[in-house]
Amino acid sequence: MEYGEARLKVVCSKNLRYESSARLVEIYDDLVDYINRYPLFKISYEPVEVGPDVAEIVRLMSKSAFLAGVGPMASVAGAFSQLIGEYLVGCGGEDVIVDNGGDIYLNLTSEKVVGLYAGHSPVSGRISLRVKPDETPVGVCTSSASVGPSISLGDSDAVTVVADSSAIADAAATAIGNVVRGGSGVELGIKTAKGLECVRGVIIVSGERMGCFGNLPEIK
Repeated sequence: MEYGEARLKVVCSKNLRYESSARLVEIYDDLVDYINRYPLFKISYEPVEVGPDVAEIVRLMSKSAFLAGVGPMASVAGAFSQLIGEYLVGCGGEDVIVDNGGDIYLNLTSEKVVGLYAGHSPVSGRISLRVKPDETPVGVCTSSASVGPSISLGDSDAVTVVADSSAIADAAATAIGNVVRGGSGVELGIKTAKGLECVRGVIIVSGERMGCFGNLPEIK
């Protein structure tokens, strides 16, 4: 599913292609309209206050940014996944998965496995999360300094965050990834994750090193 710069993969028990496409267009246009009027929202590396009458996508991104201490755009991919996924559930969809470049929303009735890609790290592709229905809805989002176009101030191969909200998981993955630098990077990332109450758990991969914290789905 594509619109503008957005590229998403959607899995659902029902054929809701029209509904998901319409929702994508709606929230994408809402965000572009807001950014055109308030350009700081796009470029800020710090949270940005917004008014009470903004579009849902703008409000969700602002809230997530404040919870994680990053700029609003750090949550954009996860916010799109979450809002589209929640909409499809509201339309009667089950086993809903929305993947926006590795930032994933899941609302399941059956168990699914989410793989972890960490670039050239030897850990990449060798571990995954077994997500059970009673652990959803959930966001599983990844930030990386070595994979993809997203900006990270650290040098991690993957910081995967699990949270109640995909938007918050995305923002938190960026916040944690920003401090993962050098030999003590994994430990610094875990320390940062422990200070974020919005995070269920995190997996950090940096080269041959890996660390985990929190209430994660089963790792396999």
